[in-house]
Amino acid sequence: MTQSSEAASQPGGIARLSLPEFTAMLAMLFATIAFSIDAMLPAFPAIAAELTPDAPNRAQLILSAFILGMGVGTLFAGPLSDAWGRKPVIGGGLLLYVVGAALARMAPSLELLLLARALQGLGAAGPRIAGVALSRDLYEGREMARVMSFVMMVFMVVPALAPMIGTFVIAFAGWRAIFLAFMVFGLAALAWVWVRQAETLQPPARRALSGGLIMSGLREVLANREVRLYTAVMTLGFGQMMGLLSSIQQIFAETYDRAAQFPYWFALIACFSATASFVNGKLVMRVGMRRLAAVAYLVQMILSLAMCGLFALDILHGWPSFLAFFFWATSVFFIAGFTFGNLNALAMQQMGHLAGMATSVISAISTVLAVVIAAPVGLAFNGTALPAMVAVAVCSALAYLLMRKAG
Repeated sequence: MTQSSEAASQPGGIARLSLPEFTAMLAMLFATIAFSIDAMLPAFPAIAAELTPDAPNRAQLILSAFILGMGVGTLFAGPLSDAWGRKPVIGGGLLLYVVGAALARMAPSLELLLLARALQGLGAAGPRIAGVALSRDLYEGREMARVMSFVMMVFMVVPALAPMIGTFVIAFAGWRAIFLAFMVFGLAALAWVWVRQAETLQPPARRALSGGLIMSGLREVLANREVRLYTAVMTLGFGQMMGLLSSIQQIFAETYDRAAQFPYWFALIACFSATASFVNGKLVMRVGMRRLAAVAYLVQMILSLAMCGLFALDILHGWPSFLAFFFWATSVFFIAGFTFGNLNALAMQQMGHLAGMATSVISAISTVLAVVIAAPVGLAFNGTALPAMVAVAVCSALAYLLMRKAG
């Protein structure tokens, strides 16, 4: 079943979304996550100075706490969306996200801030999971991969702007005011979905929220070889990207003395990376999801191994060293445009009848295990980019081997 790109009337008098509006709305739901991560990056020094001056690396745990909360939330968001429908789960998740942001703004200690961020992540799981399930209700296979590619392209605009927004907010109102921006963003996304998007899972297609059915669906999802394999690949891809994100602000600030310029360089990274999703959307119908993702990880592995050699031997210094790091960091996010949308569609290909449950299982496993990869990488920051480069090289190599195993 596909959604018409022409405006039409849905049951209840709500206009059926055109494909461009649907893509933009879905991108905004996903952007809630990117905004919550990237807008915090410029705040690390201020948070570390105020809440953890003796161990500044601990400020990076603000990202891990959010991702961990989101990973836990995905366990529940899918079954709930299969039982209640997509819109209630999206709306409830966004409200919980706003409450978490309000609590984070008032947190007097790092520990309470981490708890509030975990609550924010728990809420963000609702739009993330139900949004993918909503897309699967309307599209499948390569069509879904194409839609998700364009969603990712729009979604990548947020990382380009988020650090700048965070920098300006901190300059004028302090780092706690960033959470006000999160609250406004969450409420705006909620209003868009609630007013414009019709429910895509009608009552006859819903699954009762019972322990037996949930366990049955869980077993069916985990028994699928493709789900297991592509979930493992997504875990590695997400983990390597989060590992880099955890330390990228410190690399710019401490390794290259470019703290003030960080938002602008990060915006360039995001803009270059956004083109990958556009190219993937054009190629996926002809080349195929599996081949594009496999080649992407192969290229990332080779490039990262080369960078590990250059930086381990301390061959580059000054401006050449910075340009090499910038090029490599851009490649990590660029490769994501050829992988995440395709891997999601591949994993979901046989799970249309369990879209919510499957999305929950896939996202929960890949997100929680990605934190296990990313947290040590961020804490291992030693004044150079080498720990992040090694982590990306290893993760990309394992991901490529798994893609080869997929055939």
